[in-house]
Amino acid sequence: MPAIVLYFHAHQPYRIKPYDIFSIGADNRYFHDSSSDRLDNPKILKKVALKCYLPANQILLELLQSHSDFKVSFSISGVLLDQLEEYYPEVLDSFRALVKTGRVELLNETYYHSLSVIYSDNEFREQASLHYDRLKQLFDYNPTAFRNTELIYSNDIARKVFDLGFHTILAEGVDRYLGWKSPNFIYHPKDLPDMRVLLKNYRLSDDIAFRFSEKSWVEYPLTADKYAHWINETNGNGYVMNLFMDYETFGEHQWADTGIFNFLSALPGEIKKYPDNTFMTVTEASQSFPVSDSIDYPDITSWADVERDLSAWLSNPMQQESSKTLYALESAVKKSQDINLITDWRRLTTSDHFYYMCTKWFADGDVHKYFSPNHTPYEAFIHFMNVLHDLRLRVYAKKDPKKLSLKIHQNQVKTSLSLM
Repeated sequence: MPAIVLYFHAHQPYRIKPYDIFSIGADNRYFHDSSSDRLDNPKILKKVALKCYLPANQILLELLQSHSDFKVSFSISGVLLDQLEEYYPEVLDSFRALVKTGRVELLNETYYHSLSVIYSDNEFREQASLHYDRLKQLFDYNPTAFRNTELIYSNDIARKVFDLGFHTILAEGVDRYLGWKSPNFIYHPKDLPDMRVLLKNYRLSDDIAFRFSEKSWVEYPLTADKYAHWINETNGNGYVMNLFMDYETFGEHQWADTGIFNFLSALPGEIKKYPDNTFMTVTEASQSFPVSDSIDYPDITSWADVERDLSAWLSNPMQQESSKTLYALESAVKKSQDINLITDWRRLTTSDHFYYMCTKWFADGDVHKYFSPNHTPYEAFIHFMNVLHDLRLRVYAKKDPKKLSLKIHQNQVKTSLSLM
């Protein structure tokens, strides 16, 4: 009897506006707002809300009302929650309606959808705590499972999450580490028997997330009854079917005219035509089945790109330098005790900024351009580093305002000379 675990991740970053060298020292509003161009954050949020969040949430609510055993799990980044509260509270209300059914689980994660687990244990813990508190505030919900940014996972990361008090974590079912093992069982991390790992079945998940509208795909068109049959074929070969994907799959990555909403509406009914099938939340599944074995992920993995590693964010010198420079400012920023400065710095930790700097090609190339406010990865790097320069000046201002004026003047002189 496979338990179908539907997990969706919802996230939108605060995208950085075109920030040139002349803005340094003169403008500390780093992010696209309603006065910006077509890719400003409020406009993008409205677009995604109308195409995905509102219609998909309505479908899920109807499914929860019509199927008594239907369940689903979400993680929603803190930066998306902030934007929904400010710009689109009706979407926030629609998520609340889902949670109030009692059959929707919310997972904890890093508030700012960051790579902090790689660079700063303190910031990782603080962002996890901030996200936990935000879910309590907005939904009166205490999460019990953890989903790290982009399913970034390793043995060491599992230990860090366990030390936060979570006993269930999500990870990608990475073939090079699973070997003969199937992602359709419950595992525990190496040397951590009290923790549970649910592994994404990437083949079946990606059939929806990436291949659904691909007309050259041999299985096109994908129908709910065909998909339910594939799931049922796992009977006897696993306890769980972990279908993990971005929530924006529905209506945004796969547009409504592809039939994706009809597919979502029909799927639970088709799955339930096989009487052995059921639905569970992440935590429910982790507690309902025995642990089959341990898994050993000695190196860091993720659910991104064909490599399923960190190369989407840290493969080139631009990404590496910008990340290193950003986290080098952490201590000084926090010592300032300036909430606006700290918030801006944390918004810069969002992984999307480094994703936009990716220079990988072929199968992954177009993915990195999606919703990027930049024309090129190099432009993304320049804007980001200019923002960091201004942020550093604001830190200096907290220490010595006179030094700030001098540094701004020196910067302007250097800029003028470089243009001569």
